[in-house]
Amino acid sequence: DVHEAQQAAVAAAVVDVLQVPAFLARQTDLLTACGETGRAVNVKKGQFMSPQEMGNAVSKVRAAGEGPVLLTERGTFFGYNRLVNDFAALPVLKGFGCPVVFDVTHSTQRPAGLGTASGGDPSLAPLLARAAVAAGFDGIFLECHPDPAAALSDAASMMRLTDVPPLLRSLRDLDDLRRRW
Repeated sequence: DVHEAQQAAVAAAVVDVLQVPAFLARQTDLLTACGETGRAVNVKKGQFMSPQEMGNAVSKVRAAGEGPVLLTERGTFFGYNRLVNDFAALPVLKGFGCPVVFDVTHSTQRPAGLGTASGGDPSLAPLLARAAVAAGFDGIFLECHPDPAAALSDAASMMRLTDVPPLLRSLRDLDDLRRRW
């Protein structure tokens, strides 16, 4: 993640993709700085944003540079402590001419669900991942750890590392099937 405009060039020297966090997806200076690097820029849709509003983020990155732009869906606030995924947003996001990624693990978060920290239900991750692949998302983003409870961030929504390879195999098979539709 790049959180401040001055971090973009420094990060671009050592990474292939700059990621703009969801809570910063409307920050013009950050989007412009990331675009100016020429690196791929992945903009995570803010939970407070409509899919249509992501067109503004895409335009800002593209106006600043030539690198590819990816968009990541990670849920929308629904009441308190709940994120929901609206797969009807996919055609809107794809309409901007960008690959669209689905953030599996952050979609299971429960913001402030633990009072002072985000909660989550990682048992939902495989279900959401399969639904996203079947719906036609171009990629999957997920976070994993050998011992999720020991993860330094997002522990409550983290997948166990050993659960990821079989999930990825099933997603590949599902994607192969979907592409034949």
